[in-house]
Amino acid sequence: MPSFADQLLQFLRTFPLPTALPAGVVAQSPFREPAVFDLLSQFAHKFYPDAPPRVALLGINPGRLGMGRTGVAFTDPTALSEFCGIEHDLPRQRPETSTQFVYKVINEMGGPAAFYQHFYVGSLYPLVLLKNGLNYNYYDSPALVKALWPDIQLSLRQQVEALGLRRDVAVSLGKRNGEFFKRLNAELGLFDEIVVLDHPRYLMQYKSRNTAANVAHYVETLGQLLPNS
Repeated sequence: MPSFADQLLQFLRTFPLPTALPAGVVAQSPFREPAVFDLLSQFAHKFYPDAPPRVALLGINPGRLGMGRTGVAFTDPTALSEFCGIEHDLPRQRPETSTQFVYKVINEMGGPAAFYQHFYVGSLYPLVLLKNGLNYNYYDSPALVKALWPDIQLSLRQQVEALGLRRDVAVSLGKRNGEFFKRLNAELGLFDEIVVLDHPRYLMQYKSRNTAANVAHYVETLGQLLPNS
């Protein structure tokens, strides 16, 4: 039987590019690039071997400088080597703010090995979206939401079914994302409950003075979702 890692790699490697997008919007699949897929493979086999069903933490869609380079959600090149122990030749860059926050949470919860045993971190829409060369969110225009909605439904169904995710609860990373996540769930009936948390980037950009408290809130909320908690 395929492992969680194998199913994740298959999902990301084969997820289709959209056939029609609004003018100026481009979708890219970093997982079709051999170097990115190799890093993702190392991560997946290290942290996502067979284990009990995981709680999904799903963000918006990958950014070009984080998951777009490493293949790993909310993990920039620095975090991939420093916290996950996966060496690479990617150039050092300014740390991604979302990554910084997420790994503060992960380290407070025992580190990557302990965290990823119980949680799966991904995206509602798994491909990088760009407009004029800059990161773009799937919900940034009604036309884009309409164009991608069938693909986002497909993405969510495939992740739940192929990865064997827990159905009692899932977590939205981002309140705006949460609105669409709840709408998707109402249509597809995949989860009993959607817990919505502020997006890590928002917290680091606008609430950085309260980072310790925001990390503690994440840790408390996610801790309540652990088995036997």
